[in-house]
Amino acid sequence: QVQLVESGGGLVQAGGSLRLSCAASRRTISSYTMAWFRQAPGKEREFVGSVSWDGKSTYYADFVKGRFTISRDNAKNTGYLQMNSLKPEDTARYYCAARSIPGTTDYYYWGQGTQVTVSS
Repeated sequence: QVQLVESGGGLVQAGGSLRLSCAASRRTISSYTMAWFRQAPGKEREFVGSVSWDGKSTYYADFVKGRFTISRDNAKNTGYLQMNSLKPEDTARYYCAARSIPGTTDYYYWGQGTQVTVSS
């Protein structure tokens, strides 16, 4: 069983940056796709982006293209979400996930999330 722990969230002013980390333990995730999701209060969880097992392919939701970058370091068993030009509407709890479930948009492993708050 994989355990994922996010870190790096916090309060930032609009236009600022944050870098979230997702550290995996108990098992290596080097062969799994990793993804980031977010959920704002009163809203459904939404996909932010994903990175392939080797880090060579990334995919982003339209609302973060050009502002967010997903990467990973398999040697450290860790994924990252670099967020630049943050907007108040980016305020949400951010979750990382690993190992996509075939035929679905869901993932086997999830972290507990880290809160990101962007002030205007």
